[in-house]
Amino acid sequence: MHIAVIADCLRRPLPEALRLARELGAEGVQLHADGRAVGPSLDDAARRALRRDLAQAGLALTALCGDFGGRAFATPAEHPALIARSRATVELARDLGCAVVTGHIGVIPADPAHPRWAALTAACRAIGADAARVGVRYGIETGPEPAAVLRRFLDACASPGLGVNLDPANLAMVQGEDAAAAVAALAPWIVHTHAKDGIRHQPCDVEAVYEAFASGGFAELERRTGALFEEVPLGRGQVDWPRYIAALRAAGFTGWLTIERETGADPAADIAAAITFLRRQLAA
Repeated sequence: MHIAVIADCLRRPLPEALRLARELGAEGVQLHADGRAVGPSLDDAARRALRRDLAQAGLALTALCGDFGGRAFATPAEHPALIARSRATVELARDLGCAVVTGHIGVIPADPAHPRWAALTAACRAIGADAARVGVRYGIETGPEPAAVLRRFLDACASPGLGVNLDPANLAMVQGEDAAAAVAALAPWIVHTHAKDGIRHQPCDVEAVYEAFASGGFAELERRTGALFEEVPLGRGQVDWPRYIAALRAAGFTGWLTIERETGADPAADIAAAITFLRRQLAA
């Protein structure tokens, strides 16, 4: 396995973030594909320049983040636009020499009879077909539903263009789920991982949480409910890293552990410590 960082988490302009990622010891970076610096609007010259910048920095591009956000596929009328956006993002990934796009698709219902299940299945089959056509996998990020539900959904979609971006902290914080057990459930589908840690303070209403993320009302939700969960530096949360790493190895995963640090006063320092932490875990 190899260590990478989400460049945006360094909170610096992209050229500086790439230099810093390499200085900290990362081997790769994941980039958000929703801005002017990196996005489907980049012309061919800009795409070639970005590949050069990554090569000169000595960094692999582990994945693009092509997130659909909290509500994602909640409104069927919006599906064509979301699918078109995904198509443009996987084509950008192909042009940048990257094999994975990751993102949230919304909350998958546990019951296949739920009307959202059929709509999500149809949309994700379309996304998977576009991804497979250009040799890319769209990795659905864990967290909004238990690993067993996500596995059932992926098996139902049966698309070679789909996969899983396994985020152990999301599972711990939102689902109260053990990351090693999630690896066992999702093993055939894992194409990328986020290295993140977190603490769950109390069970939560998942639908309410992701609606709050989508609307920008998470602070208000916690004002009503009390603290639900928090992201913390690697090794300080509820993810059992030795068991999780062992589970990934047992599943044959040899890909990226991409550090994500979305909070904290000094994320660069936390990311530097996370790289050291992961090296020790991998060497154990």
